[in-house]
Amino acid sequence: MTGVSAIQYFTPDIYKQVNIGTTDSLKYQAISNVLSVVAQLCTILFIDRLGRRWPLILGNAINGVCFIIVTAAIASFPNASGSGQNALAWLFIVTNWIYQVSFSFTCGSLSWIIPAEVFDTKTRSKGISIGVMTSFAFNTMIGQITAPAIENIGWRYFLIFVVCNFTNAIFFWAFMPETKKLPLEEMNALFSSSSWFVAGSSRKRVQSELDARVSEVRREKGDVIEAEL
Repeated sequence: MTGVSAIQYFTPDIYKQVNIGTTDSLKYQAISNVLSVVAQLCTILFIDRLGRRWPLILGNAINGVCFIIVTAAIASFPNASGSGQNALAWLFIVTNWIYQVSFSFTCGSLSWIIPAEVFDTKTRSKGISIGVMTSFAFNTMIGQITAPAIENIGWRYFLIFVVCNFTNAIFFWAFMPETKKLPLEEMNALFSSSSWFVAGSSRKRVQSELDARVSEVRREKGDVIEAEL
């Protein structure tokens, strides 16, 4: 519920709210798509340095701010003067580009990375399947409701995504532990050793507990090998 599906599926309808025609809206969206690809390449290059937790928090917060600006621009557009409408249209366009970069660098990429790495071997296939199913279920819902919502309530529809992005940021800040550079086999230990509320918890403490667990497993394997010999 970040709002990206609404933008991508209904670009002409959304841009029409600020008096931008179909041809121009598709041109501006094509630029957004190029920026998205560049942002995703940056994710590949830098995500293991930056981690998962804070990019998700900041990405959702930036997305929320972008939707506030977009919503305000659409709401103010009908009452603005000619020059004011032109300025609001460009504000809308540039904010949409910023949103696409933010989403693609953080939520868009990490929404696939995190489900693939937070489950252990036993539960990974089921966990990823449920995650993908949920994602496409919400995409389908957005695809069904966006057009009538824009027609009936206009800019107010986008307030949903303002709320969702900020609540996403709060959720990840409160409950999502950092999984950067942790082996998949240690995810159970990570989530069992972390409290439900992870904000403010020490990454070093969790890491030391995981290191101790790894050492314990290695000792157990060594004892088994010696016993077999």
